Amino acid sequence: MTDITPKPRPSTFKRWLRTTAAILVALSLAALILDRLFPLPLPVPDTGSTVVLARDGTPLRAFADRDGVWRYPTTTTRVSPLYRQALLAYEDRWFYRHPGVNPYALLRGAVQGALHGHVISGGSTLTMQVARIIEPIPHTFGGKFRQIFRALQLEAHLDKTQILDLYLNHAPFGGTIEGVEAASWAYLGKSASRLSRAEAALLAVLPQAPSRLRPDRHPEAARAARDKVLHRLRDEGVWTPRQVDDAAIEPVVARSLRAPLAAALLAERLHQQHPRARRIVTTIDANLQRAAEDHVASYLARLPPRSSVAVLAVENSTLEASVYIGTGEFADPERAGHVDMVRAPRSPGSTLKPFLYGLALDDGLVTSESLLVDAPQDFGGYHPGNFDEAFSGPVSVSEALQRSLNVPAVDMLDRVGPNRFVARLASGGVDLQLPDGARPNLSIILGGTATKLEDLVGGYSTFANGGIAGAPRYTPDQPARPRRLLSPGAAWIIRDILASNPADVEGAPLEGTINRHVAVAWKTGTSYGYRDAWAIGVTDRWTVGVWIGRPDGTPSPGQYGAVTALPLLFQLTDMLPARGGVHAPRPASVRAVDICWPLGQSAAATDTSLCRQRRTAWSLDGALPPTFAERDPGAWMSGRVELRVDEKNRRLSAGCHAPHEHRLTLARWPALATPWLDAADRAASALPALAPGCAPDSLAIAVPIRISGLREGSLLRQAPNGNGPLRVTVHALGAPGTVQWLLDGRLQGSTSAGGTIALTLTRPGHHALTALSQDGAWASVGFAVAGLPDVVSRPVPPVR
Repeated sequence: MTDITPKPRPSTFKRWLRTTAAILVALSLAALILDRLFPLPLPVPDTGSTVVLARDGTPLRAFADRDGVWRYPTTTTRVSPLYRQALLAYEDRWFYRHPGVNPYALLRGAVQGALHGHVISGGSTLTMQVARIIEPIPHTFGGKFRQIFRALQLEAHLDKTQILDLYLNHAPFGGTIEGVEAASWAYLGKSASRLSRAEAALLAVLPQAPSRLRPDRHPEAARAARDKVLHRLRDEGVWTPRQVDDAAIEPVVARSLRAPLAAALLAERLHQQHPRARRIVTTIDANLQRAAEDHVASYLARLPPRSSVAVLAVENSTLEASVYIGTGEFADPERAGHVDMVRAPRSPGSTLKPFLYGLALDDGLVTSESLLVDAPQDFGGYHPGNFDEAFSGPVSVSEALQRSLNVPAVDMLDRVGPNRFVARLASGGVDLQLPDGARPNLSIILGGTATKLEDLVGGYSTFANGGIAGAPRYTPDQPARPRRLLSPGAAWIIRDILASNPADVEGAPLEGTINRHVAVAWKTGTSYGYRDAWAIGVTDRWTVGVWIGRPDGTPSPGQYGAVTALPLLFQLTDMLPARGGVHAPRPASVRAVDICWPLGQSAAATDTSLCRQRRTAWSLDGALPPTFAERDPGAWMSGRVELRVDEKNRRLSAGCHAPHEHRLTLARWPALATPWLDAADRAASALPALAPGCAPDSLAIAVPIRISGLREGSLLRQAPNGNGPLRVTVHALGAPGTVQWLLDGRLQGSTSAGGTIALTLTRPGHHALTALSQDGAWASVGFAVAGLPDVVSRPVPPVR
């Protein structure tokens, strides 16, 4: 028997449930397939524009991407909370609750458009706006569905913070500006992290119509749109009425749209080193950099055409660079504004001298007041002279360094050794570049080499850091590479000498231009032919270097360190904050001791009759070295000389005796210094005459010479009807070798074997002419010139 009982049918709800599930599965599969077929065109995170930042986040320079777009990377947490409030309240207050599409907003937009005949509210969420930003989508019915699909994709692949970050970095703000951080700096000159309520509202609405609402072009339209945002925030209770009223009072003030351009060449340098980095944070202080660039721009106007300026200022404690100016005017073709002179090799002039004297202190060769001789000398065929061809005779180490005298420096390098000096500097980070195939020689101390401003600044920091030098740091993660260059004691003594440079020393800045607020240990330098003018200064907190010249290496006559670079150095050190530095105390290895000239030894251990000049010196590690011996011992006996003399103090040579002979001790000055001594010092140092009957000895080997052609006390006048300078011809009698001729201490030339020299006299008044032989013999005559106009300007200060 067949069962004809009807089978129960599924309920309507179950059928609906199965259908819905099938539809959802189909939609999910379709969505998955579409997602694979049409992947999200997300911006590649490691491509695009690059921004180089100061240490506080201020943009220094931005490098556009390949499309010319300026974008400063930022994140949701870096922008102002006020901006986030304004953006979400105005654009999409349901952003954190919807899945990328807000059906209610879409429906509302469609109804409002149908009622008014035009778009009142587009209904797009922030996610949908990001979809249109990352991919061009037409404003059509089909385009709207495509936008919705991309928005759903974004929500599926990214979290809300990532989506918001995309908007913050890629929203259009007019011109080639994208992203809120770039817009904030471009229009407002500040970071998006420091926006006021009015500024936050303005930037929130600007992407709605970036061309029509640009505040630099249409401030009234921008203000009206901003106020609309403010009223929305008030109506929705995000901000209080009082906060909104205060914000509405604020005017819309935007500067002309421009990219930042501070420390431009440093930014370019770091961008080349890190081409894939989007944000490069430097050690530069934005405020100090701007102030220094203003100083340089003003100073540049007084320099010769085609001149450029480079400045580097580092903090001694960290060696972090706070100011970096590689050119006087960036991108100026006349000034070669693309050349970074901070790292360009140039002749250092006399700026290496402090390192040399510091090394001599460490070697125990000198104290700070050891006796040196500034006089014409021959160093194996090398005849250095001072900048103005004038000489000073006996000088101390301190005076030689402060006045940047050349002959004492060459003499010192000859004793230290050029190879060792170059190697010591290299170990301390100051690399000297010599021509191909050249070996270190004596000329390097006068600028016969090349080095970089950044190396010099790193080297000079040794005088503030106890003898430790290091490479300047331009990013926080760059290593300082500290290196021992000098001992703490030598570094302290050299800094004390440079900080004690008297205001009236030749080449020092005019009274009133010296920084009276900060103690600066300074040194200047000028390269051959006036090609490079340098000034390096050290304070408790800073080491600052200034270079001025022409990048193409052509001369700038009359422009040298003390006149050209030093005033700018003092302006900059006065500008830099002084607080925060530490003044190093005098090391235990340094002590003050009185020494005597000409012997150079302790005054306490020197008989008063042998102490012609008493000086207080800084001694390192107790060293009290004697004055340097003559280079040719057979030409002159200097230093302490023991003699046998008779009862009339006449000298007894070997094998010669007298009934009442006794010992006599003399303190003899270096031979080349004697023309500059006064009569009493010369008499105290002179050898007694030989006693009658005694054979000649080797002590008086220097043959006396006499000047012919000009008598002592002569008065020279211009001949009747004559005009122009006077000319006189002289020669040295009895001089077997080369004779150097000095007029008022200024080198005029040299002669040999009795040759004559013609002197041109252009100034009236009293003069002194000195003939100085290599063996120490010399002669001098005083004379006067009358009847001439004074046509000579003041002597040019020596190289510094």
